[in-house]
Amino acid sequence: MERRPVPRKKQDPTKEAPAKPRKRGPAKAAAPAPASSRSASDEPPPSSAGGAGREDEDDRDTGDDGEPEHADGDVIEVSGEVVDEDVQVDANESVAPASSDGGALSRRDPLQAYLREIQRHPLLTPEEEQRLTKHYQSTQDVNTAARLVTANLRLVVKLAYEYRRAYKNIMDLIQEGNIGLMQAVKRYDPYRGVKLSSYAAWWIRAYILRFILNNWRLVKLGTTQAQRKLFFNLNKEKAKLAAMGIDATPDVIAERLGVEEKEVVEMDRRLASAEASLDAPVGDAEGRSVSRVDLMPSATSGPEVLLERQEMDRMVHDRLQQFRAKLQGKDVIIFDKRMAAEDPLTLQELGDEFGISRERVRQLEARLTSKLRDFLKAELGDAVDSG
Repeated sequence: MERRPVPRKKQDPTKEAPAKPRKRGPAKAAAPAPASSRSASDEPPPSSAGGAGREDEDDRDTGDDGEPEHADGDVIEVSGEVVDEDVQVDANESVAPASSDGGALSRRDPLQAYLREIQRHPLLTPEEEQRLTKHYQSTQDVNTAARLVTANLRLVVKLAYEYRRAYKNIMDLIQEGNIGLMQAVKRYDPYRGVKLSSYAAWWIRAYILRFILNNWRLVKLGTTQAQRKLFFNLNKEKAKLAAMGIDATPDVIAERLGVEEKEVVEMDRRLASAEASLDAPVGDAEGRSVSRVDLMPSATSGPEVLLERQEMDRMVHDRLQQFRAKLQGKDVIIFDKRMAAEDPLTLQELGDEFGISRERVRQLEARLTSKLRDFLKAELGDAVDSG
């Protein structure tokens, strides 16, 4: 029996064709993983430092909504360290690869990098410290000194943090403290029964305090021992007196600190006043913007003063020529080669020329100077300074 082909049913164009099965990929995560479960290879959140953060966002894996993964976590672990994502990044800071083994990105923080670096140097046991300090004292070996210094770098950081309120840049304080530590290692005597750390603490603090005094203001403070004592204790002493209900007057503070009352007043004024730049613009009476330098009196003299000075110089020069014309013998040579010369001879050189002692030349010069002073006073009167 002959088979007839079955007519194919036409598909209704209004109905959608069934979707072709697509190759399934890896399932998309429903929610970000918890902060504690992230690996060291996860990338940190985008930096707020301009384009560097935007480039990091583009390199991240994103979902359909364009939001990067791990965008809403609190902390992430980068290169084995926990980093707070909410920390503000300074515009000058950059994002750079932390290390070749982790492949992660981390912010460049000089302080944190330094702290990680000093952790690589192990501490010394008391026996090792005694052995190394005695060896350095006897041999002055540089490698031994370096071992003693690096083992105590943590101490410098600890002491520098005590003064972080007095000076903002903690790295500068650490650097100065390290110089003090090196001085302590150089001067330490292991036979006095004092630990190196206890001895070094004094040197470290001394260098840090000196740095703060020299750099706290543009105008140097604390040039005397009393000023240094007031710089570090004035506000502290005021707080103590206020807590006891005592009026912190300059005389009371001076008596408690063992300084003069005028020094208390001066230091209090300098600590309370802010620095002002001479180049800062200020408005003058006519509304123009000028700097403080423009409003300061000129250091140069006016034309009338310059003319007066030139006239006086001319008169003195003429009188000196008149005085020289009256001299004779050794006085002429002493006047020309010592008193009026740009490169005067010494007393010994003139003595050798005259064949007399240097003391005799000094006496002749003193007599000639007295004659010259009397001559100028007689000729010019009050215009000559008798001193």
